[in-house]
Amino acid sequence: MRGRELRGELDAFLAENEQDLVAFRRDLHRHPELAFAEYRTTQRIAERLTAAGLVPSVLPRGTGLICDVGSGDGPTIALRADIDALPLQDEKDVSYRSTDHGACHACGHDVHTTILLGTSVFLAQQAAAGLLPGRVRLIFQPAEELPGGALEVMAHGGISGVDRIFGLHCDPRVDVGQIGLKSGPITSACDKLSIRVKGPGGHTARPHLTADLVFALAKILTELPAALSRRVDPRSSLSLVWGKVEAGTAANAIPDDGLAEGTVRCLDENAWHAAPDLIKALLESVAGAYGVEATMDYTRGVPPVVNDESSVDMFAEAAERALGPGSVVPTQQSLGGEDFAWYLESIPGAFARLGTRTPGGTTYDIHQGTFDVDEQAIGMGVRLMAATALTSLWDSPIPTLDQITNALT
Repeated sequence: MRGRELRGELDAFLAENEQDLVAFRRDLHRHPELAFAEYRTTQRIAERLTAAGLVPSVLPRGTGLICDVGSGDGPTIALRADIDALPLQDEKDVSYRSTDHGACHACGHDVHTTILLGTSVFLAQQAAAGLLPGRVRLIFQPAEELPGGALEVMAHGGISGVDRIFGLHCDPRVDVGQIGLKSGPITSACDKLSIRVKGPGGHTARPHLTADLVFALAKILTELPAALSRRVDPRSSLSLVWGKVEAGTAANAIPDDGLAEGTVRCLDENAWHAAPDLIKALLESVAGAYGVEATMDYTRGVPPVVNDESSVDMFAEAAERALGPGSVVPTQQSLGGEDFAWYLESIPGAFARLGTRTPGGTTYDIHQGTFDVDEQAIGMGVRLMAATALTSLWDSPIPTLDQITNALT
C-alpha cells in the first residue's frame, strides 16, 4: 500500500474515528496522572487496545504498557508515546480542564498517547487484512517527565528485538499539518545540580570572623557558569543555569548553610559525559578561595536525542505520503531534555516535532498551565505515525534473519 492508497485508507479511518480520539484525549486531559502513577491512563489505553483485538502487556509497576501488532517475518519497528503529566495547575477555561489541581497535561503527552492509540487501531486493522509486512511494537511509556520511564521500558524488554524506533512531540511553534525534522542531535542533555555550602556564620557587623557564606555562595553562582563556558568547546553549548537559591533567615545574620540548585544542559554527548568532573573541580576551586566547604550532588538526567539520518528520511517520506507536499519543515536542536534519547543509544530511530498551533493563532508554550493544542493535530499525528510505521517496514534496509540465512546458503 503506497501513496494515494495509504492516504485514502487513513482518510476513511479518521472520518470514522477522529472525533472519538478527540474525546479520548479530552478524557486524559481531565484526569492527568504524574510519573509512575498513571494507573487510570494505563487502564484506559489497555481497554481500547483490547477492544481492537490486541493483547497489551502492562509493565511490572502497573503503569505504562507494551503491545505488539502483527507477527510477520519482516523487521520489527517501535512507536513510542509518553503518558505522564506535569505537577502544574491547569489555567485554561475549557470543558476538559484538569480535575486534579496538582497535575496538568502541559506538555502534550495526552496528545501523544491519543495519537499512538489511534495509530494502534489503524495498524491492527491493517494486520488483520494481511497488509502489515512485519511487526510494530507499541510503547506507551510512563514517567518521561521524571525522567526514568524509558529505562523502565528497556529494563523489561521493551525494545528487545526492535530494529528501529520512532516518536514525536507536540511543538506549539509549528502549525498543524507540518512536521519538524532534523538529522543528528535534536534535543539536549539535561542534568540536575545541587550544591550545599557550609561555613562559620556570625554577625554581619563582623564578616571577617566568618566565611561570609552568602557572598561566597554568590561567587559560586556567578563564577561557576562563567568558568564553565571557558573550559569547554563553545559548540557543545554546555550551560549551567540556576533555578533555586536559599541562604539565611535574617538581614543582620550571616548564615552557616546555603543551597543552590540548577540544571546543566549540553548539546554534545562527549561534553555531557565530562561535565560532572569538570564542574566539581571548578566548584572546589571557587569555594576554596572564599573559605567555605561546598559539596555537590549531580543527578544524571538524559543524553541528547540524536536522530538517525535514514530514520529521519523515513519520517519525511511518510509525511509526504500521508500529509502531502510541503508538510516537512526544518527544526532546530533545542536545550530541552527528552528520555527518548535512551532508546536511540541502543537502536536507530528518529524523533519528530508535531505542529499543534492553529495557523495564525496563539502559540501556547509547553510546561505552562495555559498550554493547549489545535486538536486537528491528533489526526495529523495518526497519519504521520501510521505512515511512518508502514514506510519503515516497507523500506527498512535492516535484513531479517531469513534474509541473512538465505544470503549465506
